[in-house]
Amino acid sequence: MTIALTASTFMPLLSSCSVVMAARQPSKKDLGLLAPGTERDLVIAEFGAPVTSEPMPDGGRKEIYTFIQGYSTGAKVSRAVFHSAADVLSLGLWEAAGTPIEATFDGKKITVRVIFDHNDRIVSEETVAITKP
Repeated sequence: MTIALTASTFMPLLSSCSVVMAARQPSKKDLGLLAPGTERDLVIAEFGAPVTSEPMPDGGRKEIYTFIQGYSTGAKVSRAVFHSAADVLSLGLWEAAGTPIEATFDGKKITVRVIFDHNDRIVSEETVAITKP
């Protein structure tokens, strides 16, 4: 009985890969910022530096952004709590299923083309690709 109690207490602490993986998933980006009129600085702050940037004859620019669309904080916390509870209830055996499951949740790689006017405000946006990272 004492061994089972000790194992149930410490096993999840030793093998909690799925919990850590769930908590470290990429964060969700605010796609609403890709609306016409949004300033370029806000786009860069949310999605990072553009992969390419080329000037256009009218003084604007065409840029390509690639980023990983992740998960909301609530989704990540919920999954981490679930994996923790499953670890405790299964004496750590859940990790055999939980870790591969979490490995598949790594977000989506999204590539967008954004056209800015001469004032560095979005004129248009087009999703070029959505793939697995």
